[in-house]
Amino acid sequence: MIHLLFDLLAYTTSFLVAFWLFRGKIALCSEDKWGYYTYAVVGFVLGAIVFSTINNYLSLHKLSFGKSVIGALFGAILAIEIFKKRYGIKGSTGAYFVPSLAIGISIGRIGCFMSGLEDFTYGIAAEVPWSVDFGDGIKRHPVQLYESFAMFAFFIFSLWLLKYKRAFFMQKGFYIFIFYYSAQRFLWEFLKPYAKVAFGLNIFQILAILLMIYAAVYLKLKAGSFKLRA
Repeated sequence: MIHLLFDLLAYTTSFLVAFWLFRGKIALCSEDKWGYYTYAVVGFVLGAIVFSTINNYLSLHKLSFGKSVIGALFGAILAIEIFKKRYGIKGSTGAYFVPSLAIGISIGRIGCFMSGLEDFTYGIAAEVPWSVDFGDGIKRHPVQLYESFAMFAFFIFSLWLLKYKRAFFMQKGFYIFIFYYSAQRFLWEFLKPYAKVAFGLNIFQILAILLMIYAAVYLKLKAGSFKLRA
């Protein structure tokens, strides 16, 4: 229940931040906009459920449905890139969502932390002073809070970029976000008890590497910018 409440708070906050910053003015043709949203939502939901469920099955040895942020981002990006390719749209369209995604993830991870063992996002055993016992007598890394703090810091940074480097933000902001999120997620995954699938890495770390490569490629290229309508 606590996780659901924080999820709702995360979604609501994300929506309000996006509306406050951009007033819903995404620079796509009106006939393309709903298709864009549809592709994004379908990719987001499928990616979240599929990759989390695979990880749960590999780690817990039973079918247990779940949802994953990095899986959701991977699915949404893949779906949107297919959409952009299909309709000949070039440049970044994701910068509009960067601050809202960052603050949403930050809030959502607090819900994961509050859910304890039930959520299966806890860290491995640790002897650090800030380790947390979630009720099973084992002190663990509060890895959920590590990610929450990291994403809140990026939320502040994204607001600074938007205010002082707006043109750069609109052109490159989404790819910076994806690289940052994937890099910090890759590191935190070493502190989680998840099954390894290849090269000593779990499935989320493999997704993180793929997303970092994606972001790095687009950061290197000269991405076209989408301007807000007046």
